[in-house]
Amino acid sequence: MSITSETSEEVNRLIQAVEDADSASLLAKAVENLAAVNHVASIPTLIATLNYNNPGAAVAAVDGLIKIGEPAVEQILTQLDGYNYTARAWSIRALAGIGDPRGLVTLLGAATADFALSVRRAAAKGLGSMKWHWFPADLLEIAQEEALESLIFVVQEDDEWIVRYAAIAGLETLASAITNYPAWYDQIQAQFVEVANQDSSWAVRARAVQAQKLANSAVVPSLETPPNIDWQSILDNLYARKGEERFHLAEGDPRKYRGLACSIDSKPNQI
Repeated sequence: MSITSETSEEVNRLIQAVEDADSASLLAKAVENLAAVNHVASIPTLIATLNYNNPGAAVAAVDGLIKIGEPAVEQILTQLDGYNYTARAWSIRALAGIGDPRGLVTLLGAATADFALSVRRAAAKGLGSMKWHWFPADLLEIAQEEALESLIFVVQEDDEWIVRYAAIAGLETLASAITNYPAWYDQIQAQFVEVANQDSSWAVRARAVQAQKLANSAVVPSLETPPNIDWQSILDNLYARKGEERFHLAEGDPRKYRGLACSIDSKPNQI
């Protein structure tokens, strides 16, 4: 990640331009300009933009947050909107794009339990492309196992074809990252075969066929250095999640949403 050293005056001017924008087009352009400076001071304004009913501005804000990367993660998690599902979907897209391990538990909950298909879709696609090379060896296995189980659950149980489609994409990416676990790779490939033959959506079937062909391309880890992360906190939350009965609850059962609610309400140092 490379963050520019724009003067605070310039960043403040761009932030003010976002706040002063009085039309959808001006707002989208102002957010695009602010995102382009790639400065940590822009994070709160970019996150706030996700709550506006302006897709163009939201896309620019998500792109800006992804470029800033790790410094934006805690603020995104802290401000994840539990009521505005559109804003939550944009935030999940940003977390997925960054791939920071601190967002893993939130993505797991969003993919398997959020009521909004746009949120589930963004989380499912992002689960496969976490920065797995950042995880310490003693945490990597359980983290990837949880991602695998969650994605397979989504593929098998989600009623929305577009969410299942995203989960296939997530599984494809995950398959290329679990080269040390051939049994898991075989499980993913078997899932692709099953989906290709049985899914009710021809689009999902076609995506599964494509995934079968592409999933054997190994991921080349980035050389960037991981930030200081409270790995024990992530591990504790993964074990807690693993112990919950979250996958086989009846539709509408409030326990199905307990994990998501906890992940939204938690402070960053508890994620």
